[in-house]
Amino acid sequence: MKIAALLFRKARLLGAALAVAGLPAQAQTAPAAAFHPALWEVKDADTTIYLFGTVHALPHGVDWLSGPVAAALDSSDELVTEIVEPDPAAMQSSLVTLAMLPAGKNLRDLLSPAQKTRFEADLTGLGMAKDAFDRFKPWYAAVALATLPLLREGFNMEDGVETALAARPLRSVSGAVSKRPQSGLETAQFQLNLFDTLPLANQVNYLSAVMDAMPTIKSETATLIDEWGAGHPDKLADMLSAEGDDPLILDRLVTQRNKTWANWIHARLGRPGTVFVAVGAGHLTGVQSVQHQLAVQGIVSTRVQ
Repeated sequence: MKIAALLFRKARLLGAALAVAGLPAQAQTAPAAAFHPALWEVKDADTTIYLFGTVHALPHGVDWLSGPVAAALDSSDELVTEIVEPDPAAMQSSLVTLAMLPAGKNLRDLLSPAQKTRFEADLTGLGMAKDAFDRFKPWYAAVALATLPLLREGFNMEDGVETALAARPLRSVSGAVSKRPQSGLETAQFQLNLFDTLPLANQVNYLSAVMDAMPTIKSETATLIDEWGAGHPDKLADMLSAEGDDPLILDRLVTQRNKTWANWIHARLGRPGTVFVAVGAGHLTGVQSVQHQLAVQGIVSTRVQ
């Protein structure tokens, strides 16, 4: 599984995963860039639902909230994201509860000799101790190991799309400013459980796949960000799909969630209003995308940017 896919279609655990282990998450400043990512619209007589693909962490200075995207958000009376950002302390507490191995267990003991050697080399290359994740389950180590190189390349959760969407105020016709109501399609606990309930063998395979992808993280992520910013979902789909991906993980983290979200959108069309729905961009690409799941139900998604 490609490391950079975490930014586009995986659970929003990136910052919290590092905080629990006490790992650094400093971001660097990147040159400003103007992007025009894809935006879709689903509507009936009295309801409009915008579908927007997010990147959960971005370099500082990326300019994407403008044009049709900004207009769509400004016209929406509700923002819906994967989750509503939980209290950081509560999130870290949940992570500690779920992510720790049982007493007497050691992560490196779960790895094959070759995997252990490669894992230790990756940690050393990141300036970390070889035992940094000994207490943790493989899924947690995979998320954290995938995240740290990205943060060191200047990516930051505070510059992520969801943060900017939530911060943009709702303006009334009279000009009064208020916070736009926000709700989540899922809870943080649900997203944590998606990983934590994976069989141990699949968790180890996930960690191994992250290690395989480590050497290409910088170039792969830069290209993915460029394609997202250029509004090329088909190219994103090609890049995010990889032979050898664990079918169980893809089904649990992508396909089944896309079906559930499509059902939510279908039901939401039964109530009037304008809603801005923002989920990881990878969920809006490929043959199992949210738009595909809507089409199965006879609901049309129209590209508006």
